[in-house]
Amino acid sequence: MSEADEQPDGADVPPEGTEPAGRRRALVILAVVVAAVFVCCCSALVGLLISWSAGLFHPPA
Repeated sequence: MSEADEQPDGADVPPEGTEPAGRRRALVILAVVVAAVFVCCCSALVGLLISWSAGLFHPPA
């Protein structure tokens, strides 16, 4: 008897309403990338605002 004969039909199918593990992992990776881009953009904007308020972008007098 082989291993396929020992397992009932549908034993490797996830229950209804659950996502496959590969898809969940891809969503986690995508969420981390989006969060990293968001943090980088926000920190760049804060740096620009600080530089602007310090007068680094104003024409020399």
